Amino acid sequence: MINYQALIAGVSMSFVAATAMAADYPAKDVTMIVPWSAGGGTDTIARSLVAEAKNCFGANINVVNKTGAVGAVGMGATSTARNDGYTVGLITFNLSSYGPLGQTDLSYRDYDLIQLINQSPGAISVAANSEWQTLDDLMAYSKENPGVVTVGHSGTGGAWHLSAAALATEHKADFNYVPFDGSANVRTALLGNHVAVAATGIDEMKQLLEAGEVRVLAVNALERADAFPDIPTVSEAGYAIGAPIYDWRGLAAPKGMKPEVRDQIVQGFKACFDSAGFQALAKERGLPLVYKGPADFEEFLANMEASLATAITDLGIGN
Repeated sequence: MINYQALIAGVSMSFVAATAMAADYPAKDVTMIVPWSAGGGTDTIARSLVAEAKNCFGANINVVNKTGAVGAVGMGATSTARNDGYTVGLITFNLSSYGPLGQTDLSYRDYDLIQLINQSPGAISVAANSEWQTLDDLMAYSKENPGVVTVGHSGTGGAWHLSAAALATEHKADFNYVPFDGSANVRTALLGNHVAVAATGIDEMKQLLEAGEVRVLAVNALERADAFPDIPTVSEAGYAIGAPIYDWRGLAAPKGMKPEVRDQIVQGFKACFDSAGFQALAKERGLPLVYKGPADFEEFLANMEASLATAITDLGIGN
């Protein structure tokens, strides 16, 4: 015979325990793993997002950079961390391309998704002292001198590699691609004349552009970037491309968190995203923000993975 009073009491105790757990979270600092180098666009977004974490999240969030293997070291570390809510991580575009490129089995399915933060269009930039004044100058030179133009990017199969490669393939240019571990290192290489061209996010060139150290030849997008109204699109520069590749960044946590903790994290990071400080910093640094909650973020990632599989096959760079 079922003891309904005992059953009801047990359910009530479980509810109280779950509520207490949610109320107690976070009880200590949270670690955020960033899979790219300090100073790059992803690192900048992470540190800006959590600058006011104590107020909007309820605890300090400490950023730790774990780089290597085109982001897979850091993103892998997030996926295998304890799922107690005290480790979260930035996940980036590369997560969508690992499978199509045959690099690793890691995918968005290995996480509890939190939110999409940002989508960025790509930029084609040269040093201020470069001989190329326009995208047409660069493309014409690359066609006349196949394989001579070195293009630095933040990792094979990453957004900026694929963005530049798609442009070159579409218009029969011939670039020599040079991978680096993060866009901060690409910028350094460009300024040091170790590469002739930098393929990065448009926002990652803002400070150097304002300082007069680089020239952005074009933005690889269908429309001009709001924060960079004077920079033409590749189409306006004479090199139209039907489906530009955009970068993205988001937040995720180890899979299998308790629902009440996951909800607290989602709400806390949404508050960080909406904070006046983060919104102001994003505008100041030219970071194009796009918010999607867990369900919409999952749908976005499923579509991104499918689209990239086609693009990578068309470019002939997949395994």
